[in-house]
Amino acid sequence: MEITTIGLDLAKSVYQVHAINDAGEVVVRRTLRRAQVLRFFEQLAPCLVGIEACGTSHYWAREIRRFGHEVRLMPPAYVKPYVKRGKTDASDAEAICEAVGRPTMRYVAIKSAEQQAALALHRTRDLFVKQRTQLVNMIRGLLAEFGIEIRRGLEQALMHAKGIAAGEIPVIPPLAAKMIAGGRSSISRRGCARSSASCSLGIARATSPNGLRRSLESASSVLRRSPPRSPTRTSSAPAGSSPLGSALHRSSIRAAVRNGWDESRRWATNICADCSSSV
Repeated sequence: MEITTIGLDLAKSVYQVHAINDAGEVVVRRTLRRAQVLRFFEQLAPCLVGIEACGTSHYWAREIRRFGHEVRLMPPAYVKPYVKRGKTDASDAEAICEAVGRPTMRYVAIKSAEQQAALALHRTRDLFVKQRTQLVNMIRGLLAEFGIEIRRGLEQALMHAKGIAAGEIPVIPPLAAKMIAGGRSSISRRGCARSSASCSLGIARATSPNGLRRSLESASSVLRRSPPRSPTRTSSAPAGSSPLGSALHRSSIRAAVRNGWDESRRWATNICADCSSSV
């Protein structure tokens, strides 16, 4: 019989499929290896596929959607009430198949590869910030053992670490000074990598069509805040301004957008150059 709804339980290597027909009868209940998943959905007629929004779910949703299936991602917390018995792969797949057909179910938007790349960039940045904080706290703790107290702030910690590496603080034993100098260099590398990643994202946003559209909207809103027309001068614009929609006004918008776009790219490029020179 024709399959209408499928519940797919994701895993690392073994995947569970639970498929039903239009009458609610179970048609397929089987496990798939990772290499068999795409071949299985490629051979099926377009149907509704439910997946829990978890790790790798957005990738599989994009791949399965290429075969014409309607893929819906659901938060795991909304699927859990539909589990009928102990937590197994088969019961999870059955619960997903049941939950995806509920009319009041809330779904998660499928992320594109570009959106996931931006998310990975933000997560990497957060990791660098946490590692940098850990290294700074390590330096503070080591120096506190030798009676040196550092004021709050990243720059203060780096300044003391730089002085220790240069031998300006002789009370620090050479072994501890070497460890502190290594921590300082690690902080510098993490800061540069984080800034370079942020600059790359800034360039991508500035040169994207959406970035240009936002620049156009911003320029238009700024230019529209021109002095209001005088009641006694209805046929012409006030001195120093141009009527909305005129050729001069449109050229001003284009110039503002072009200047803002170039300035954004130039600003991001300068930051990247500063990051490269500080390595």
